[in-house]
Amino acid sequence: MGCRSDRYIAWIEAYCRIPEGRLVGQPVKLTEHQKGWIRTIYDSPTRTFILSVGRKNAKTALAAFLLLAHLCGPGARTNSQLYSAAQSREQAGILFALAAKVVRMSPDISAYVVVRDTAKQLACPELGTLYRALSAEASTAYGLSPAFVVHDELGQVRGPRFELYSALETASAAQDEPLSLIISTQAPTDGDLLSILIDDALTGGDPTVKCAIYSADESLDPFSEEAIRAANPHLDAFMNRAEVFKQRDSARRMPSSEAAYRNLVLNQRINLVSPFIPRLVWEACSGPVDDDAFCAGPVYVGLDLSARNDLTAMVYVAELDGVWHARAEFFAPGHGIAERASRDRAPYDVWARDGLIHTTQSASVGYEDVSRRLIELSETYPVASIAYDRWRMDVLTAELARLGVELPLVAFGQGFKDMAPAVDELESLLLNRRVRHGGNPVLTWCASNAVTVSDPTGGRKLDKAKSTGRIDGLVALAMAIGRAANGEGVRLDIDAFLADPVIG
Repeated sequence: MGCRSDRYIAWIEAYCRIPEGRLVGQPVKLTEHQKGWIRTIYDSPTRTFILSVGRKNAKTALAAFLLLAHLCGPGARTNSQLYSAAQSREQAGILFALAAKVVRMSPDISAYVVVRDTAKQLACPELGTLYRALSAEASTAYGLSPAFVVHDELGQVRGPRFELYSALETASAAQDEPLSLIISTQAPTDGDLLSILIDDALTGGDPTVKCAIYSADESLDPFSEEAIRAANPHLDAFMNRAEVFKQRDSARRMPSSEAAYRNLVLNQRINLVSPFIPRLVWEACSGPVDDDAFCAGPVYVGLDLSARNDLTAMVYVAELDGVWHARAEFFAPGHGIAERASRDRAPYDVWARDGLIHTTQSASVGYEDVSRRLIELSETYPVASIAYDRWRMDVLTAELARLGVELPLVAFGQGFKDMAPAVDELESLLLNRRVRHGGNPVLTWCASNAVTVSDPTGGRKLDKAKSTGRIDGLVALAMAIGRAANGEGVRLDIDAFLADPVIG
């Protein structure tokens, strides 16, 4: 009888036609790679299959063939719902357009499938099956019950959350054997949704989640043919080799094009906005944090206060045997945390549940909570100084005064004068693996978002406006490291500060 995958392969090659390109209209002849992916999906239980390759490797065309196989072929189930999802309407329309072309070119499939261009739907009335293309209008996904979903170019999602993805995946729970395909080039950073899904799949924790990842190893010369072939299994099959090598040559001539080339052609996790800290450098410093460092001291604290309804970051560091150990703590209001998580595409609610964020029982950050934690920290460890950004410090110092406590607060400017030496020192320590941050997920997310801007002299500072997400934790880390490297600094007089507050 053969394997289940054989039926899908045979059906696609018998009834589907190539939708576009130089072989348009001809019967599909699947490559060995495509057959291998189909076997991976169908010859053992599969809930999710992630396929990540360089652009133009026909991953969307393969998804269109499998979509039709579930609409009116060997995978069809009576009255089932099928969907594809993408961030934009334009991207959502690509898979629909390819599938519609296949239908119109195949006399056998077009006899059973109706194309509804305006609604971006394909229907098989005889079986009651319906496919619909969705864009990032998450409200349209609730109440559905998909048996088959294609998440197209999920790597375009920035941050660890995408409401449309979550809505469709949770909606599949009513199906006996739901199947999700994720087809995309890699996302730019480890903190993006696709990267998180890939990294989890590669652990093998859930055998029903499988992936095929084709990416050029970062040790390879990015302009070598070996690197290109590693990410493009169909380079010799139906890709335009001349165009690929033209993109390679352009990136080699113009450094500004290299990031896009490495992300889209070599399928590497490369941020199109150059991050302050490369991923591999940050990961190399993720060793365990030793509490002995803080007990021995001295301890330096960096405090980046937020608006009352956002994230406040506190990072404290201490040196032990030439290595700086860094521990990060975060504060956020508990009220409305799910909405802010959706807005920032960051799992604040999950981090709060796991104890990585201190939450208050209100709609704003309780500076009393931050003050009491600073006091507790100073009573536990030999805290030498607490570097602060003057913005909002009037509120915190008023709270400390109310509690009758004076702490070693030291002003730390956010301009180039103070931040440039701190950024340079932090970079040097990270490059030389003289920092251990313990892999704190919230701090890691901040690090992956961070970018710098430069002044005419080459000095750098972290820039929140140009960063891809919140960087509060990394700002606090830079302040702590800068304070430790800077020596004395100016001690804050709380009475003077309250008399003439400085608000940035």
